[in-house]
Amino acid sequence: MTGGIPLRKAAAAVLVLGLSAAIGACGPGDGDDGGSGAGGKGGGRPKLSVSGAYLPQPSMDDMAAGFLTVRNAGGGADRLTSVSTPLASAVTLHHTADNRMKQVSSLAVPANGRLELASGGDHLMLTKLTHRPKVGEKVEFTLRFAHSDPIAIKVPVEPTTYRPKD
Repeated sequence: MTGGIPLRKAAAAVLVLGLSAAIGACGPGDGDDGGSGAGGKGGGRPKLSVSGAYLPQPSMDDMAAGFLTVRNAGGGADRLTSVSTPLASAVTLHHTADNRMKQVSSLAVPANGRLELASGGDHLMLTKLTHRPKVGEKVEFTLRFAHSDPIAIKVPVEPTTYRPKD
């Protein structure tokens, strides 16, 4: 039985390669949720905060746009999946690329990164407004994510021409 040891070595090598492929297939990065159910890439959890939120005073009575930055100081990715506000019947998420705006079901919040919603780029669209908000008013928003708890914020209404300083 001199062929027993090489056969065992070959079987072990096949087993290791098979397990490596299976583990790689289960790893983070390919799924729509940015990775594993634990929050995505990097083996950590998302750690989210919101800053720079504002709503330009709408020029129309029934529609407005909202802008903000979601920062993720955690090692896991997340996705902004929805936003609600008492100001509007509906809030939709929009991605802008090549000067084209497209409604999407979610927006990525990368691990150790940020999602920027800004004029001319990705943004929130508020439709069927309950009233036209005035400059200085604060509007409640609730942001919902694929993995993290919701975040409630108060968003100031700024003049129509307002542009934040970086």
